[in-house]
Amino acid sequence: MAIVTYVEAIRQGIWEELERDPAVFVIGEDVGTYGGAFRVTSGMLDHFGPARILDTPVSESAIVGAATGAAMMGMRPVVEMQFIDFISCAFNMITNFTAKVRYRWGATAPLVIRGPSGGGVSGGPFHSQNVEGYFLHTPGLKIVQPATARDAKGLINLEHKYLYRRIKEDLPEDEEILTPIGPAERRRDGDDLVIVTYGAMVHEALDAAERLAAEDGIEAEVLDLRTLSPLDDVAILDSSRRTGRVLVVHEAPRTGGLGGELAARIAQHGFDWLDAPVMRVAANDTPVPYSPPLERAFSPGADDILSAARELAAY
Repeated sequence: MAIVTYVEAIRQGIWEELERDPAVFVIGEDVGTYGGAFRVTSGMLDHFGPARILDTPVSESAIVGAATGAAMMGMRPVVEMQFIDFISCAFNMITNFTAKVRYRWGATAPLVIRGPSGGGVSGGPFHSQNVEGYFLHTPGLKIVQPATARDAKGLINLEHKYLYRRIKEDLPEDEEILTPIGPAERRRDGDDLVIVTYGAMVHEALDAAERLAAEDGIEAEVLDLRTLSPLDDVAILDSSRRTGRVLVVHEAPRTGGLGGELAARIAQHGFDWLDAPVMRVAANDTPVPYSPPLERAFSPGADDILSAARELAAY
């Protein structure tokens, strides 16, 4: 076993796939000589060569277009976005072409688009967004957001940069880690309510749940979705039925966020099980501030989750 950070786990996962399959290659801005904006691809150019670690011009649309074409021809591209915010520059290519090629003519385009998302590092409105909501509305895409180093290695997609060097885990050095797309993971047991969340908010939820148990004697389950599309409806509804109280937490803004979809599904399929309305904790509907105090006020944290959980338990 070795202590591995979240960001190193991502690097190991990509490296292992490059070793395993010659069809895998990495493409993006500064992924070669520079080693990536957060050093995820450091050393890969020297080891695998320029035919498999491709530096590109600053054009996200062209990067995803090239990767999509390569994927349709049998290659397995891993696309890096320096910051996930700039995936918006490739929105048309992803949603109107890559996601639809299988439906349109039976072709496949198996590629990974990954990059750092989320706030907490004073990156401001152009380097701190959580973009999952934009793509959840597009059939044909799979979306994952890991919360742990193990899952970061096994599920490479939307990565919360606040976790990059803060989250560490013992991982086996000689064991391949493959996390299935789809199943959620229960991170904490509890019968009084369930906190449904993902990404960096998993750690805030676990903190709040421990404080809730110590200070109020209320035991909260924490369900880590891991995969956002497709959702694990079985796990979500099972936890809703068992606890009768559901708190949905995400860092993305409230309006149009995943919390609304989760609340609707739970209300539609599990209304009779609920002892209280489904509650939501999310970021405010504003751009992400640069100022650290303003960013802390903007983004949900353990205190917000604790307050909402107490209100839900008392309902």
